This record gives sequence, structure tokens and C-alpha cells, in this order.
Amino acid sequence: MHYANGREAKNVDRVIRLTPPNYYGKTIVGILHDAVPGNDTCNGNLAAPIADQSGCNLAECLHVDDVRALVGDIKKVPDTSK
Repeated sequence: MHYANGREAKNVDRVIRLTPPNYYGKTIVGILHDAVPGNDTCNGNLAAPIADQSGCNLAECLHVDDVRALVGDIKKVPDTSK
């Protein structure tokens, strides 16, 4: 079981489900549960902090810590628009 960036997926990870273009759904942040090893698609569920539970393809998800690291790198890019 792996996320979109290749990181190993584990139940109770904090996850962001990325919504692909032309896909009915929304980006969801939640806790991964009921994921079963052996399949990265249609595998696992996200328990969102609101009353919304959604299935997920792990290949469309990223671990929250990886997103934090990416956002941190983006913030360091100098503003060249001026």
C-alpha cells in the first residue's frame, strides 16, 4: 500500500485525498483506516474530522507530513513577479 508519491501507507496516517481533474468528489483531509495491503486502488477509507466518510484510492493520496514538507519548500521560492 503506497501513496501517490510512493510513501508506504499505514492505517491511522493523516492523509489528504487529492481529487483528480474531472472526478466527482472533493479534496478530503482525514485519518486512513481499514486499508488492506496488496492494493493501492479503491483501498481504505478516510475518517474526516466532520461527519463525512469517504473511500479513497491510495494512489491519489499523500501523507499530511509530505504535503507540509512540499508547502514548506514552496514558501521558500523567491517572488519573481515584481
